[in-house]
Amino acid sequence: MEYNTQLEHLIIPEYGRNIQGMIKYCCNLPDREERNLCARAIIQVMGQLNPTLRDQSDYTHKLWDHLFIISQFKLDVDSPYPIPNAESFKEKPKILDYPRGRIRYKHYGKTIEDIINKAKELPEGPERQELTRQIANHLKKSYFNWNKDTVTDDVVFKNLSELSKGELKIDESIPLSSHQELRGNTGKKFFHKGGKHKNNHHKHKNRKF
Repeated sequence: MEYNTQLEHLIIPEYGRNIQGMIKYCCNLPDREERNLCARAIIQVMGQLNPTLRDQSDYTHKLWDHLFIISQFKLDVDSPYPIPNAESFKEKPKILDYPRGRIRYKHYGKTIEDIINKAKELPEGPERQELTRQIANHLKKSYFNWNKDTVTDDVVFKNLSELSKGELKIDESIPLSSHQELRGNTGKKFFHKGGKHKNNHHKHKNRKF
């Protein structure tokens, strides 16, 4: 009896041993045109075995890369994409530069601080005033999402002043958007003086006795 541990190592196990055998057979074909036909046929089978890749825009490119990887980069065929080599897969990814610096209010995030700094660069005028009010409304929404409780406008005004170092001024006599408006709930109920729903009022009004 032959055990899997005794068989050749599977380079990409998701495709199984048959695909690996087909690719090995393709590598040994002497005629280049025949190898090209064989490789394209294998690509179609690989796509059927790995349908999750079809949701990605470059899934065909990935299949061809997998084909060359399974062949251990020995397959000599005409690929519609740049042919990878072993060295390109040994390179370590570049270290990402993570944002540094202290976030004053974590529930507001770092991006809003950058927006505030951009708003401070605008000259005094309607555009700066409108952006400042939009920022204040965003602060109120972020605070409410984090705290799940009511937040008064004076708290938002205070935080905006701290974040902008007092440079962004806003007319505090004009209230900010309500929690309901910030959540996007614009549906309104209309009531008549009797306290009953207006639609029900019309329904009773049109009823024939």
